[in-house]
Amino acid sequence: MSIGFTVSLMRSAVLQVLMMAAPMLLIGMVVGLIVSIFQATTSIQEQTLTFVPKIVAILGALMVFGPWILNSMVQFTLRLMALIGDMSG
Repeated sequence: MSIGFTVSLMRSAVLQVLMMAAPMLLIGMVVGLIVSIFQATTSIQEQTLTFVPKIVAILGALMVFGPWILNSMVQFTLRLMALIGDMSG
């Protein structure tokens, strides 16, 4: 196993994690921005108003993007297992 192979493997793993986390992070950011604008315009400073919509939106995004994330993880794991098999034999 060379250093280049290891760097490539780590790069693909980090990219995979970013791709899986991106939908939930982006939706959480958009909902947080919308709630912040709403709070600023109405002068409502309720602390729970910031968390509840974000949690609901992120859980909804997880339900929508969950099958894609699971499929992506399975495909990445299968590629890793194939690489392990190629290295041993």
